[in-house]
Amino acid sequence: MATIETARHHPDLDSSDRNISISPVTLKTDVRENAGAGRRFSRIRPGLFLACLILALAVLWALVPSLFTIYDPVQGLPGQHLRPPSATHLLGTDSLGRDLYARIVYGAIHSLSGALAAVGIALVAGTTLGVLAGSFGGRIETVIMRLVDVMLSIPDLLLSLSIIVLLGFGTVNAAIAVGCTLIAKFARLVRSEVVTVRRSEYVEAAFGSGGTFLKVLWRHILPNSLTSVIAFAALQAGWAILQLATLGFLGYGAPPPTPEWGLLIAEGRNYIATAWWLTAAPGLVVVLVVISINRISRAIGSIGK
Repeated sequence: MATIETARHHPDLDSSDRNISISPVTLKTDVRENAGAGRRFSRIRPGLFLACLILALAVLWALVPSLFTIYDPVQGLPGQHLRPPSATHLLGTDSLGRDLYARIVYGAIHSLSGALAAVGIALVAGTTLGVLAGSFGGRIETVIMRLVDVMLSIPDLLLSLSIIVLLGFGTVNAAIAVGCTLIAKFARLVRSEVVTVRRSEYVEAAFGSGGTFLKVLWRHILPNSLTSVIAFAALQAGWAILQLATLGFLGYGAPPPTPEWGLLIAEGRNYIATAWWLTAAPGLVVVLVVISINRISRAIGSIGK
């Protein structure tokens, strides 16, 4: 079989290097493998595509709910109490004759905005603490990380309830409470990323070339530390939705008749034997949205790997 000899007469290679050859079969195999990898990369993954569709629908519910339903989420309809799902009411009605689908649609703004606010609070505060600990080290790092360890030792739900008791009930206070429970997780992750990047050669070269601490921090350390943090933030958004739904279910979130997803599940638990859709529908929506966010966060985390 004929072979392709590599750099047969190259003056910089010794005699052993001149004898290196590549078989056409090997070349064809590499080409097929590269082509297959390209096809796998370009192929649309159904799971990710479906997750994006579900999340996009939930966001549209939050932004323009009136486009998806004609019913009022608060006012009930006379004679329409506990109606099962039908063409008129897609997900049935509750004990007051309110359209359940309309309440789920209008409740998206409360659950999604609350989760976004909670993650935003945790991202800003946790990133600040993590950058301070990873950049300065010494006593500053010791104090911050010991505070983080204390926060992580307290169960999330217990910490959330303690903060809500101090602040009061409501969607905003629930979002703040959930955000506070996430600060320690973000701080630990950011600190780890900053320490890794801080010890890299290009950062040392930046300091060696006369760069100030703030300049190197802004141009090199932060941009190269936030990739995994963004993916983690997307993952925690799903967890925040679950936590807010839990607080709403326990009665510490939005007050009635606000159509918040956790509160909808709580309102339907007394009718679970006779009107199963009151808990099944909002519960399924919460599960689908959280799973979709987790799927998208994994896709974000795999970028560049």
